[in-house]
Amino acid sequence: MGAGAVVAGSHNEGYLQFIDPARTWYNNKRIIKLNAWIVLLLITASTNGYDGSLMNSFQSLPLWKSYFGQPHGGKLGLLNAIQACGNIGSLAAYPFAPYLSDGLGRRRTIWIGATIMIAGVAIQSASQNLGMFIAARFLIGFGLTFASNSAPMLVTELSYPLYRAQLTALYNSLWYSGNIIASWTTFGTEFIPNNWAWRIPSILQGLPSVLQFFLVLWVPESPRWLVSKGHESRALQTLAYYHADGDETDPLVLYEFNEIKAGIELDRTVAANVGWKSLYRTPGNRKRMTIIIAIAFFSQWSGNGLVSYYLNAVFDTIGITNTTIQLLITGILAIWNLFWAAGASFLVERLGRRFLFLTSASGMLVFFVFQTVCSARFAVTGNPATAHAVIAFIFLFYASYDLAFTPLIVAYTVEILPYNLRAKGFNVFNFTISLALIFNQYVNPVALGKLGWKYYIVYCCWLAFELIFLYFFIVETKNLSLEETSALFDGEDATRAMHNAVTEVRHDDLHDEKGSSTYTPTNELKA
Repeated sequence: MGAGAVVAGSHNEGYLQFIDPARTWYNNKRIIKLNAWIVLLLITASTNGYDGSLMNSFQSLPLWKSYFGQPHGGKLGLLNAIQACGNIGSLAAYPFAPYLSDGLGRRRTIWIGATIMIAGVAIQSASQNLGMFIAARFLIGFGLTFASNSAPMLVTELSYPLYRAQLTALYNSLWYSGNIIASWTTFGTEFIPNNWAWRIPSILQGLPSVLQFFLVLWVPESPRWLVSKGHESRALQTLAYYHADGDETDPLVLYEFNEIKAGIELDRTVAANVGWKSLYRTPGNRKRMTIIIAIAFFSQWSGNGLVSYYLNAVFDTIGITNTTIQLLITGILAIWNLFWAAGASFLVERLGRRFLFLTSASGMLVFFVFQTVCSARFAVTGNPATAHAVIAFIFLFYASYDLAFTPLIVAYTVEILPYNLRAKGFNVFNFTISLALIFNQYVNPVALGKLGWKYYIVYCCWLAFELIFLYFFIVETKNLSLEETSALFDGEDATRAMHNAVTEVRHDDLHDEKGSSTYTPTNELKA
């Protein structure tokens, strides 16, 4: 079947018209194999979640606090110093991450990040003083940026199209799997009467990076990256091997390949899609970046930052000071979050991005208002029942947050960006999150200390603004390919140009500077 026949169907149906209903995630060996590789990429988010939760859990370990001492500022001052070094490490890597992802490829960049993180975890676990621990935090943050920049892009660019949205949404949702492991590991090691109480959780942080160090170079490279580097035959062979049991004439494979090639060629011919300035040069790109920067800030400035990094300070405001109870609530909250985030990940194509974002923002606003009211009542009456109500509303708030702001912020960001801007735009997204986290680390503890529950009112107002913004800016993208999604933001002319370009591409146009070869998974390590 020629490529021209592939695009003869209704354009509105996109790739769905070529999906073989008999080829599913549970009965097709190559899709199962592909998904196994994708799981290796998804654990990058787990590593990120483990890292964030580890510092939160260490706050409740007396041995860790006594070993490193209490600098000026007490418990939160120590946490701020350590968290800031991790963020500085991330900031230091941002200028390099997109160039490695686009230049060396997605998987090689992940391998570099994993290698750096292994070194950081080794130093952290063997730390003999605070300076050594802080240096380790810098290295971990530095390496994590490289892995986090490339992993979700490789997931979304490699997945079988029917499962792309769900798997990409699952990426950030698995942040909580790391959160769960860190929380419950620390809960268990709390009872060890020596420094292994914190060294064991620290060592475990390196296990995902060790797996990636040995295995990630066997993962197939992104077909879009291959096309962008002129390796079109390899890109087609990769798509055919994993998406159509090796059949390079399969209609779905040819449709994907033609669309990828057309989209990348179209971007190359448009000067506005080259370089950093391109992120704001056109109305479509300005809208993309406005949404991306906004949801990055929203993901950290929705009141969740108070719980994610200063949960113990929140506990103190409602009279829960027992270390075991604090660790127990932290561990249960992590399981609760994973349940809701993973569940929402599998509904993104059924319910749509816009519905999930608006439902999430509405729920957060309602439950955070209730949390504020109960915190105020506890401050006045000291009634334990109101403290318990605060905990309940924290759980309900997070259920709402997890409907969109856990699964969709990464998935939505990478899918609305065209290939030539994806690494740079996603890097801006991650950089924005780091800026938001720095604000949280230096403003939230001071405001909580001085204002207590009254500080929650600021977030109530901000959540109302978020809801209004999302209503007017979020564009629905369900059941579209990456290329079709990115074209939505550039107007009808861009959509028409994409359709025409796909129609014009022919299977016999393939060229590759190294020539064609039969694809096998072992070729990936040699490439």
